[in-house]
Amino acid sequence: MMRHGLALLALTIIAIAGWAYSVNYNTMTAFDRVRELRGQIAEEREALQVLRVEWAWLNAPDRLQRLTEQFASQLQLVPLVPDVLSHTAIVPFPEDPATIVGIAPVIDRTGLIPVPVSRPAAWRAE
Repeated sequence: MMRHGLALLALTIIAIAGWAYSVNYNTMTAFDRVRELRGQIAEEREALQVLRVEWAWLNAPDRLQRLTEQFASQLQLVPLVPDVLSHTAIVPFPEDPATIVGIAPVIDRTGLIPVPVSRPAAWRAE
């Protein structure tokens, strides 16, 4: 009976050692994966910072002004002044804003102004 107990104990110790080896191996694999991911995150952060710097340089007002002046004849740009824009008097507003579906009338000092009941989906914060 003593031999069976020792054999069972030996098998139990071997099973526990195998389980401990497996857990240790899986832990080392997970640590290696974490190390790789941290490296990739560091590379992506660096690339993101480079892109932010490039974007800031591309959108620098003095640079854009130089490019606008350099390519003005090809782009045929017109200075943005109030005279270039149209007047609101030519927009065909309806006589009664309450007849428009989704518009609620709001009283202002100047009269009746159409105001959307809810913001359009494009205005909503994601």
